Amino acid sequence: MRIVFMGTPDFAVPTLEALVAAGHEIVASYSQPPRPAGRGKKLQASPVQLAAEAHGIEVRYPVSLKGAEEQAAFAALEADVAVVAAYGLILPQAVLDAPKLGCLNVHGSLLPRWRGAAPVQRAILAGDAMTGVTIMQMERGLDTGPMLATVATPVDGKSAGDLTAELAGKGAALMVEVLADLGAYPPVVQPEDGVTYAHKIDKAESRLDFARPALEVERQVRAFAPAPGAFFELEGERYRVLAADVAAGEGAPGTVLDEELTIACGQGALQPTLVQRAGRPAMETAALLRGRAIAAGTVLNG
Repeated sequence: MRIVFMGTPDFAVPTLEALVAAGHEIVASYSQPPRPAGRGKKLQASPVQLAAEAHGIEVRYPVSLKGAEEQAAFAALEADVAVVAAYGLILPQAVLDAPKLGCLNVHGSLLPRWRGAAPVQRAILAGDAMTGVTIMQMERGLDTGPMLATVATPVDGKSAGDLTAELAGKGAALMVEVLADLGAYPPVVQPEDGVTYAHKIDKAESRLDFARPALEVERQVRAFAPAPGAFFELEGERYRVLAADVAAGEGAPGTVLDEELTIACGQGALQPTLVQRAGRPAMETAALLRGRAIAAGTVLNG
């Protein structure tokens, strides 16, 4: 098939790679423009741009697709289908209609649950037992289009980083299967029951709230690992907690209960296992405490 690929972050790269490996003709790849990143704020190409260029695929990164000129350029590609995975721009109707078979999206949830920008993080925060990937036919609504196929996976104790990578791989394989025999995957209208929205993550949400039960605080840790990283503050310094366990213990929320950095929560306690101080590499809690002791009774600012 002649395919236009549209995606930006790491989540989208396995789908692009799978389409190439399956022998499809990728006539162009669309991605978000390079953005300033790192301490030097140098322009950095997206993961999809780098992957596409490695395969010699033309990369386009318009700021918007609303203009007639951009829409005409898209239509001129004469694609059979557009495959979209976390692209980051709203597709106007003219773009949705341009490919012969429309636009198919790889979405990181079991629709209609968690439509929107942050389905993996919201599934973890909500304590969902299962999540997955949906291949859907795109329409103008936010992730409202009919579904062609799904694959499920348990959330277990996975971090957002690990779960995103797993879903990216499953979504890539499922998209290749669907494209191999579209007739075997008739579109199914999404049910009205069970609709939830995965609103974009606000960085303020990554501040640990020790007043909540430890089970919920541990979900915060997993939902924001590796980025932006759930954190607490001590003496004006930010500590990112990248992994943690629920532990036994009682005390005023935010109080350090022992010499191993067990932290009291609204119910139960949290035991960080991987912590990162500002400007330093992540390390196991025992190693952190050897260089920076945090005494029992210390109250942390979540």
